[in-house]
Amino acid sequence: MHMTDPLLVPTKLLDFDAAPLAHLIENRSWRGLSEYDRIGAAYDFVRNEIAFGYNRADDIPASEVLSDGYGQCNTKGTLLMALLRGIGIRSRLHGFTIHTGLQRGVVPELVYPLAPQEVLHSWVEIEYQGAWINLEGFILDDAFLKVLQTSFSDTDSLCGYGAGTDCFGAPPVAWNGEDTYIQKTGIVQDFGVFDTPDTFYLSHEQSFGWLRGAIYRHIIRHWMNARVRGFRSGRLKTDRRATHAHEEPANAA
Repeated sequence: MHMTDPLLVPTKLLDFDAAPLAHLIENRSWRGLSEYDRIGAAYDFVRNEIAFGYNRADDIPASEVLSDGYGQCNTKGTLLMALLRGIGIRSRLHGFTIHTGLQRGVVPELVYPLAPQEVLHSWVEIEYQGAWINLEGFILDDAFLKVLQTSFSDTDSLCGYGAGTDCFGAPPVAWNGEDTYIQKTGIVQDFGVFDTPDTFYLSHEQSFGWLRGAIYRHIIRHWMNARVRGFRSGRLKTDRRATHAHEEPANAA
């Protein structure tokens, strides 16, 4: 009897069989590439053609992330997993929380006190050449990252504006067959590995409370996205104080 590989199948969230994702994979001719280049093509697409930004929720399908054209750690991860599975790369999710201080600067100071102390986080693990590789460096698109690197050129340690790294001048974000990271130093809790984002979000969700959740979805995230676009375009300037005014998280990685 044929056994279906649970790390290659589509799910409600990993909907690579939906027309928009299927057409993307077909039009880019990714399946004809080597395994290394297949991974790199999907990874680079999610890293740079899907801009850093905040969607309506974490548990949305990959096709919605593609339609939005932007995402954060969890949603861009869902899209990356869907594309990888669609081109035959085994993938799974590793769940965490990160300290909210990592988002300081992107979250407006006026509403920062409303933010939870820990924010749901995840990265993608892929099987490559017999080993599991951690992929997290796709979260910040190059255009946004370069603005931050220019603004904080005198430091290698940054926790803010969506970055959490001790090698900010040259963070390991490009696919080269090894782990990639951009938020690793912000990790607080480690929830372990899940076959799919669907199962992860069944047991873990961002706790805002009903009122704060509604305010986030309908007002704050749009404000955050406007700030990210402003920083990316150079219209807004970063505030160095935003990277220091938080408690130091315990690094569980």
